[in-house]
Amino acid sequence: MSQRSQLLKGILEGCILAVIKMEPTYGYELSMKLKDFGLSDVSEGSIYPILLRLQKEKLIVGEMKSSESGPKRKYYHLTEEGIKALQAFIYHWESIKQPVDSIIEKGRE
Repeated sequence: MSQRSQLLKGILEGCILAVIKMEPTYGYELSMKLKDFGLSDVSEGSIYPILLRLQKEKLIVGEMKSSESGPKRKYYHLTEEGIKALQAFIYHWESIKQPVDSIIEKGRE
């Protein structure tokens, strides 16, 4: 597993929660949105197990809806617990982002 993949694995759940918070999203659309944000190496195969785990943990709920261009799709939205989990992720991310950026910047000198 590449270093980028290992780093991404640790933050992908928070990114998925943040994208779903923007608007209800189905699995394939979620992978496209992550790619639009620059996470082009995130496969659908890594997204669906996370979605299942988030559902089990009651952080998201899936709802089947009709699609204009094919079969019904399962759209995911955040629960109250999911919103709290996203807020916790953001808090923890922000608490390590700045120190890590500082260390990396010093390491470049």
